[in-house]
Amino acid sequence: MPEAVRFVALDVGAESGRGMVGTFDGVQLRLGELHRFPNNPVQLPDGLHWDVLRLWAECQHSLAAAVREHGESVASVGIDTWGVDFGLLARDGTLLGNPYHYRDGRTDGMLEEAFRRMPRAEIFERTGIQFLQINSLYQLLSMAVHDSPALRAAGTFLTTPDLLNYWLTGQKAGELTIATTTQCFNPRANDWDGELLARMGIPAHIFPPVVPPGTDLGGLLPHVAQATGAGARLSVIAPACHDTGSAVAAVPADGPDFAWISSGTWSVVGAEVSEPVIDGQSLGYNFTNEGGVCGTYRFCRNVMGLWLVQECRRTWAQQGEEHSYAELAAMAAAAPPLKAVIDPDDSEFFKPGDMPARIQAFCRQTGQSMPETRGEIVRCALEGIALKYRWVLERAEQMLGRRLAPLHIVGGGTQNHLLSQLAADATGRTVIAGPVEATAAGNVLMQMIALGHVASLVEGREVVRSSFEVETFEPGPREAWDEAYERLLSFLSG
Repeated sequence: MPEAVRFVALDVGAESGRGMVGTFDGVQLRLGELHRFPNNPVQLPDGLHWDVLRLWAECQHSLAAAVREHGESVASVGIDTWGVDFGLLARDGTLLGNPYHYRDGRTDGMLEEAFRRMPRAEIFERTGIQFLQINSLYQLLSMAVHDSPALRAAGTFLTTPDLLNYWLTGQKAGELTIATTTQCFNPRANDWDGELLARMGIPAHIFPPVVPPGTDLGGLLPHVAQATGAGARLSVIAPACHDTGSAVAAVPADGPDFAWISSGTWSVVGAEVSEPVIDGQSLGYNFTNEGGVCGTYRFCRNVMGLWLVQECRRTWAQQGEEHSYAELAAMAAAAPPLKAVIDPDDSEFFKPGDMPARIQAFCRQTGQSMPETRGEIVRCALEGIALKYRWVLERAEQMLGRRLAPLHIVGGGTQNHLLSQLAADATGRTVIAGPVEATAAGNVLMQMIALGHVASLVEGREVVRSSFEVETFEPGPREAWDEAYERLLSFLSG
């Protein structure tokens, strides 16, 4: 074995993607960036799409860069992406159209249509997954309702990372962590739920075999090996192909009772459990049970995250005022605290648009002081996100019957130090923030486990703790936050 072994992580998020190389010397893991690229949706006459062919080209570019820089020390490559979106392949393996973006309006009304076909409680009993109109189930249901020619012609359903893995290897497989995001998978049966699919009018035969995270999918297809210079020796590993699954794998925890947040465009808030929690309470609180690594599940709930700030920034840029995220965070830090409270998961905040005006409208409609300046608007958004973290964590503790602490926040959102401090203040917990590139680290970690360089998840997290710096944030005074939290509860109960 060479002195240092390298692993390529292709981490494609909802706003941007990156190719990273992880170098492991037997003790510490170092990450280096190979290539970074934007991931912008494309509006076509039939709806909002992803530019998946460009993403595929960017992934090949990243892999080629790794091979040029590091040669034969590159042992493997793994891909992770956001959840729920997918491509459909014809029976000959060709892609049937550009995949839709989860924010496309075709799923409007599909939750209600699904409940007409199967009761909400039964869908949850079968899948254990949070009800969001973006889920693959409702995207597919929309296609069935409208008699989509693509669905009729489909031979295979592949989620976004599974599709990219297919183009790398020729293998049609559904990795567990990403399969569970679809709300088509039954965790008790450990397979796709045929009865659910039949009731929705979705053909069950299109779903591929499900494989666990850490599966070796084999080598590169010859034309990919030639195009990237990698040759046939390099392995393709399905890590946790859902980016949140990879991020949670890299949480630098040293005990079982920690809470975690994967912070980015979305914030995903939860705990790590040994089996799904599927009961009346988890249904009522709209929690989800997503597949994790090494025999775990992620018991969690989505919270609208830095999407709110991203849309504010985009809106202001369209109006002729460009601000970096650092500038917006500084403006928010200087603004008065807790002037108004929002529920970041209100349906008005879901789709692209004039987010500052929507935040102001929410405050006006709920009888609160309206934030006026850019700093006040961003602070209002961040404080709302932090307060919703508290709501999720308190209900997770209620259902699990134990205190969840400390709170680990990982991912790109940890670069917003103000949000980390607000999370500590709002939840009353010590926050440990980092690593920033947790998704890439977890992706590499699962490749290391698959190829025998690390023995277990526990050992892998020891590697993370010794390899990456973290920041600790302690909670401040409680009174004002408790009052603000009561305001949030009044909106949620109303």
